[in-house]
Amino acid sequence: MWLKIIIVLLLAAIVISLFSGALFLRDADSGDRLLSALTVRISLTVVVMLLIAWGLWSGQLQWGAPWLH
Repeated sequence: MWLKIIIVLLLAAIVISLFSGALFLRDADSGDRLLSALTVRISLTVVVMLLIAWGLWSGQLQWGAPWLH
């Protein structure tokens, strides 16, 4: 159960980083902040993908699509 909560929180952080990067696009002098937001977003995405892979491998996450059963 904790794994799902962590994944949802990380996905929320990715969305927040996405919108903060969009706000930085308006300011012409915020290139470093925009790059920082992109780096954070990519890092969080990699962590989410690794957590999902680990959850599927360990059996904590399962496929729930009805066409797979």
